[in-house]
Amino acid sequence: MDKRVYGVLGISSIMGNWNADFSGYPKTTSDGSTFGSDKAFKYPMKKMWENEGEKVLYIKSMKISEDKKKNEVQLVPRSLKERYEYLFEGEDLKKCKDTALVMRNLFKCIDVKNFGATFAEEGKNLSITGAVQFGQGFNKYEDTTPEEQQILSPFRDPKKTSKTEVEGDDQSQAEAKNSTLGTKIVSNEAHYFYPFAINPIAYKEYTELKLTDGYTEDDYKRFKDTSLKAATSYSTNSKMGCENEFGLFIETESDLYLPDLSQYIEFEKTEDKNIIRITCSELINTLKDKIKSVEIYINPYTTKLESEIEGAKIYNIFTQKEV
Repeated sequence: MDKRVYGVLGISSIMGNWNADFSGYPKTTSDGSTFGSDKAFKYPMKKMWENEGEKVLYIKSMKISEDKKKNEVQLVPRSLKERYEYLFEGEDLKKCKDTALVMRNLFKCIDVKNFGATFAEEGKNLSITGAVQFGQGFNKYEDTTPEEQQILSPFRDPKKTSKTEVEGDDQSQAEAKNSTLGTKIVSNEAHYFYPFAINPIAYKEYTELKLTDGYTEDDYKRFKDTSLKAATSYSTNSKMGCENEFGLFIETESDLYLPDLSQYIEFEKTEDKNIIRITCSELINTLKDKIKSVEIYINPYTTKLESEIEGAKIYNIFTQKEV
């Protein structure tokens, strides 16, 4: 691929939790700004690729582990070494002395081909800087607030039951007979915008060493298609309500360098439709001689686009048809 690509990907979260911290609340910076990490965006992409039968290395997978001494059978996550050997069945990483073979295998994994890898296992210390780089996705909606919901479990807490039987507290015994409570935390509404850049030259050295065919046009098309669908397709309990709502793809000559484009995206909520405003139109129009194409994907049912980028094609993010 003889071009660079710069863009922004937008995620809408309505009564969902796109990216929680360890407390369960949506991630925030020290000044209270809500954001989503790049890992939050990459994960549903990797799950979508895995469901399509692609090799995905950096994703949690389980195995059954038997401890004969303790007579226990447990379900545990695979290690990186075990995951590699699971994907490339029949290969023992510990016995493999061919580092080039390992590197070629890593490039066969679609997540590594896009996002790169840090692989340090069994004497193999390999690092690949990905052709696709994501920034953090900051929420552009000013009125985002977390909502905490109490959830009633269908099960009682047996520990409370045994304790209250000993203590003989009537009120405590009554409470112990009730179901336990859980908590679900969501955002009332949030709109995250992630900057990204694709630089195929990142794999030039590996291509020259014949370790990979480089980042190809087909790789880019697969990334583009998945990035516009993955959040919508990934419907877990906390991610229900999280959808792809925006995509900006600017294809340029390989010697053009653009800044983080998410800083030029504004979001405004109105009574009719949401407004997504692109404020870097003048910059893009000035550089039009080095820009090959501009594509903008929106949810036209909820969103109005304000952009003055010349020659930009606008598409429905769900149907992929021009609007």
